[in-house]
Amino acid sequence: MIEYLANNMWQVWAVVAVLGLILELSSGDFFIMCFAIGACGAAIVSPFANIYVQLAVFVVITAISIFVVRPFALRYLHKADDDRVSNVDAMIGQQGRVSETIQAGGYGRVAIGGDDWKAVSSSSDEIPVGTRVRVVKVESIIITVEPF
Repeated sequence: MIEYLANNMWQVWAVVAVLGLILELSSGDFFIMCFAIGACGAAIVSPFANIYVQLAVFVVITAISIFVVRPFALRYLHKADDDRVSNVDAMIGQQGRVSETIQAGGYGRVAIGGDDWKAVSSSSDEIPVGTRVRVVKVESIIITVEPF
């Protein structure tokens, strides 16, 4: 078995590369991918070189990938991460329909994307059922809306 692996090290490097890519899918920080790229380089030279040269190629290509490929991938593939809103902040600007009349100075309900939210009007006017509204503010579980 060991003799087979010694004669076919490209298969070992290919398995390391595939495992690295699978692990990268779970992390998403483009660090483990650099090891997979190094393993691909080692797999390419494995039929022509001994194990020490293969390890050297693996280390060198992995290091180059960490300093060249990773920053490039982070810059272009995680471009809008800082601007991305989530959770309640993502509700602001969403549109929906009034499902229960929003009373003047009181509460009603608004349907947005399959959810029904407790809502209050941004002005002191009543908003009837069926009116299209836009979310302007979120406080806890109550949204503030305005008709448009």
